[in-house]
Amino acid sequence: MQPPVIATSLHEAIEWVMDKTSPDIRLAMPLGIGKPNLFANALYQHVKKHPELKLEIFTALSLLKPQASSDLERRFLEPLTTRLYGNYPDLDYALDMQQSSLPPNVCVHEFFLKSGDWLINSHAQQNYISSNYTHIARDIATRKPTILAQAVAAREENGRLRLSLSCNPEVTLDLANSMRAQRNSGEKNCLVAVINRALPFMPGSAEVSPDFFDMVIDDPICTHTLFCTPNMRVSATDYAIGLHASSLVRDGGTLQIGIGSLGDAIAHSLIVRHNNNTGYRALLGALNNDNFPHHIYAGEFIEGLYGCSEMFVNGLLELIKAGIIKREVIDPVTQKKTILHGGFFIGPPAFYQALREMPDKLLEKIDMSSITFINHLYGDAFADEVTKRAQRTKAAFINTCMMVTLSGAAVSDALDDGRVVSGVGGQYNFVAMAHELPDARSVLMLRSWRMHDGKPQSNIVTHYAHCTIPRHLRDIVVTEYGVADLRGKSDSAVIAALIGIADSRFQQALCDWAKLHGKLAVDYEIPERFRSNTPENIHTTLRQFRDQLPDFPFGHDFTDDELVIVKALQKLKSVSSSPLDLLKTVITSIFADKDVPERYLERMGLDEATSLKEKLLRKIFSGNIG
Repeated sequence: MQPPVIATSLHEAIEWVMDKTSPDIRLAMPLGIGKPNLFANALYQHVKKHPELKLEIFTALSLLKPQASSDLERRFLEPLTTRLYGNYPDLDYALDMQQSSLPPNVCVHEFFLKSGDWLINSHAQQNYISSNYTHIARDIATRKPTILAQAVAAREENGRLRLSLSCNPEVTLDLANSMRAQRNSGEKNCLVAVINRALPFMPGSAEVSPDFFDMVIDDPICTHTLFCTPNMRVSATDYAIGLHASSLVRDGGTLQIGIGSLGDAIAHSLIVRHNNNTGYRALLGALNNDNFPHHIYAGEFIEGLYGCSEMFVNGLLELIKAGIIKREVIDPVTQKKTILHGGFFIGPPAFYQALREMPDKLLEKIDMSSITFINHLYGDAFADEVTKRAQRTKAAFINTCMMVTLSGAAVSDALDDGRVVSGVGGQYNFVAMAHELPDARSVLMLRSWRMHDGKPQSNIVTHYAHCTIPRHLRDIVVTEYGVADLRGKSDSAVIAALIGIADSRFQQALCDWAKLHGKLAVDYEIPERFRSNTPENIHTTLRQFRDQLPDFPFGHDFTDDELVIVKALQKLKSVSSSPLDLLKTVITSIFADKDVPERYLERMGLDEATSLKEKLLRKIFSGNIG
């Protein structure tokens, strides 16, 4: 390989790239924070100015800073966004796509969308690519990308530049090989690294030689704040789900979990299980009440776990800190001992800081690698099937879904009208892998109900016109009310098990539908022990354990005042979908004479309200504090 061109300015880099590629530009970038935002913006703006050029972008999770949907939200978000996101540059193409103002010579293809953000955006919906995570490199390669661009971490040692793919080796490692092979057939393409010194330097498989790339951009402007996902509050419902799921994790096994409050609930539950086993068993006993005959694993972690997760999330890092993820395997590429393999990461600011400050001895046991290695059981460029099977023993692959049908099919990525909520990602990969490994289980979690148009609706449904996981791959489903083991069961047994973990407000309707369609015996009766599945019972049961179940088990990025304000804003948002409830709230707030601490008003910029609008906002806000 030839040494890369070193560019010290974005302007210089764009000129070089345009010289090396064709007018038909096909840009591939990683998902999430591995994008070189400023390089992408410079290229996009160049193409906007030259209509004779064409730009196609292939990526996923094009992240934009949080945006307010009301004046009150804006007043809360602006200071918080400044504090958390610093100089993070939004992606210009994503902003234009959001406003439906992409120029006609630009098209954006994403294979995973930020959940729910693009439901009514026609460009995003029409150009979404549905593909398993393990097939993304292959599918992008068929479009013959002319540029692969990625943000990288860098270190200088003894005058030698070291580069790391850091947060996103998952697709890049495979796609880069395909693009090099295409050059042998006469295709013109280039691989571009953009140094962002805020990225944690991940060693192992993620570390690549500078000549892995054709050009390395080292412009100080490209070092910017990383996009973050602040820890969210873990509710009693989340904890109930996390506790049930944690009882399915076996010591000496393999673990995959996801991001968000449910992932945090599982991780914290596992830590309680390890550090306070008596308290953990009391929690499980209170929740299960001996009603669920599934096999519970409740012991401490002696051998520990090996993490094998497409996403290296903050919860997994906390499990490393707690000494739970500690089971070592030999990495097939580096031949070093590894306790966790991940494909990409994104998290709160403290997560990035912990990786930046982690001692090298521990950091070297975390290997960021190819998604085909992690999500795929069969042989690839990194390891053979025999190695993977030997390492992934007693696996619990835990994912989240939106709905489950009475047949055991799961809905995770799209609605029945075809609109994409997020994407398939790697969920299907892990579900399929769980069925191929002799002692693995796929665990799909969901909250049993949701509010829709101001009314509660069941997330366990009779049927649905779309599924992500088909019924023949049904395995374990977990809600706040318990665990349903569906593997190898008859349809009637599956239906009965799912009704048993549904919210009791919907159980009879589900039962009646199944009987009407001949899927349950006409004399079937829902057992009495399942008829108390209510949110009130969950909250009452867990209230006595709140000292073990904090709202933010792994900390948060809010001030104490902001936590109070968030609750007030959430209260207002919960009634905004119902015009009558919102009107009642507004009227009550206006006529209420409620004093609130001045510091809350100052934080919202309402301490010196002068206009009629500001005075009204102050009244509404004050009326919902506390």
